[in-house]
Amino acid sequence: MYKHFLKRGLDFILVLCVLAIIWPILLVITLWLHFANKGAGAFFLQERPGKDGKIFKVIKFKTMTDERDADGNLLPDKQRLTKVGRFVRSTSIDELPQLINVLKGDMALIGPRPLLPQYLPLYSKEQARRHEVRPGITGWAQCHGRNAISWTRKFELDVWYVDHCSFWVDARIFFLTIKKVFIREGISQKGQATMEMFTGNN
Repeated sequence: MYKHFLKRGLDFILVLCVLAIIWPILLVITLWLHFANKGAGAFFLQERPGKDGKIFKVIKFKTMTDERDADGNLLPDKQRLTKVGRFVRSTSIDELPQLINVLKGDMALIGPRPLLPQYLPLYSKEQARRHEVRPGITGWAQCHGRNAISWTRKFELDVWYVDHCSFWVDARIFFLTIKKVFIREGISQKGQATMEMFTGNN
């Protein structure tokens, strides 16, 4: 009952209360990023597959500039990631605008992270089960390595969550997430500014 009915209602009420409290903080961060990103804006929208693979637009704080090389190509992520952006990302503040996605019903507070649409045909049948539930702002995989673990392990953890979703599992993930944010663990893979692309073989 929790997974199919109560979870959505609880998410909506919690997010509404949180936004009513933190909106001044979000406004300050928005202005801060607008100037730090050199005119590239404070937000970005990106298409992601949600429950049952339905595409929606995820909202995030933008942590990188749009700087390009002489040929017009975007510079590598590591060079475009600003000091402000690095702080916002390491503290997971960049995820906060997704609270709007939760209100809209695109996402849940807790669930497998929404990834890129181009990954959909690369999943095995078992890995694709991660789309049986709404994607979340945080999830079981984020509490067990975040971007520092392999894609294979991440998908195993996502499917485990699908099979074991409950109020108590979500409560555990919530408190583990708070711990991870404070110790800033697993933000990126070794040698990467973020996470390497999934190719179906990693």
